Amino acid sequence: MAAEMPFETPLVEMRKKIDELKQFGVEKQIDFSDEIARLEERYAKLEEEVYSNITPSQKMHLVRYQQRPTSLDFIQHIFTDFMELHGDRLFGDDLAIVGGLAKLNGVPVTVIGHQRGKDTKDNISRFFGSPHPEGFRKALRFMHQADKFRRPIVTFIDTKGAYPGNTAEERGQSEAIARNLREMMMLRVPVICVVIGEGGSGGALALGVGNRVLMLEHAIYSVISPNGAASILWKDASKADQAAEAMKITAADLLEMGVIEEIIPEPKGGAHHDVQQQSESIKQALWKHLRELSQMTPEQLQEDRYAKFRKIGTFTHEEPL
Repeated sequence: MAAEMPFETPLVEMRKKIDELKQFGVEKQIDFSDEIARLEERYAKLEEEVYSNITPSQKMHLVRYQQRPTSLDFIQHIFTDFMELHGDRLFGDDLAIVGGLAKLNGVPVTVIGHQRGKDTKDNISRFFGSPHPEGFRKALRFMHQADKFRRPIVTFIDTKGAYPGNTAEERGQSEAIARNLREMMMLRVPVICVVIGEGGSGGALALGVGNRVLMLEHAIYSVISPNGAASILWKDASKADQAAEAMKITAADLLEMGVIEEIIPEPKGGAHHDVQQQSESIKQALWKHLRELSQMTPEQLQEDRYAKFRKIGTFTHEEPL
């Protein structure tokens, strides 16, 4: 295996030694089966140790890995009959947001997601997965259409945050995000959100107001990106790793705090190691929650969504002296 992430280096080095010993045994016609078996046993233990102790900062780098599956990758594997729709009918077609019509186990749904690029050129055209206002308005147009035709909504969250440039501010970035938050709360159809990579700031939350919020095992979700937090706290964005360790951004943290409802396991080493297996796990989770939510009336879905977000956080009240 090639070293994809720095924390995988010990595994790569041990695998190299095992392969070299196998090759040497073949060339010299010497039986090293006992030695190889012991090394394979040590490799299995090391693999379990490495992959079960991935730190928050390592998760941050893992979800930003170029080969990690994107929204379109998962849409291709999970849904059938996907028909992508384009444009917000106001300004343009923001490629940082993708979405359209699809079927989940034969049930018509609307699926929407942030979309990172696969290479430099693709990243530039998609603004590295950071939407402009027209991207959020495009998503909202799809949601309104789904609400009109009673189609459940699935969103995939994977962005460092909304695009921070002047062009976005000029076209009403904060208003577009705020409108999505309000309108998603009032939708009368099931809404299931899945954080598949990095969920950063309002750019993530603009697709994140759902009845159920799920996260992949190594995904992160935060009010601000670790880089942004480091810039504010220490005036040094290079301390992002330190910020990630302190911010409680992992799926386990957020499940404990009641921000999300379920953690979807990832293959060893991350979703990019087996996209098909990861897609099947997401599909099973989506189907389970969709069946539960489909039993609710439109009014119950609205109340369920409202109650979910109202209960997040801990509050204390003291009587005045």
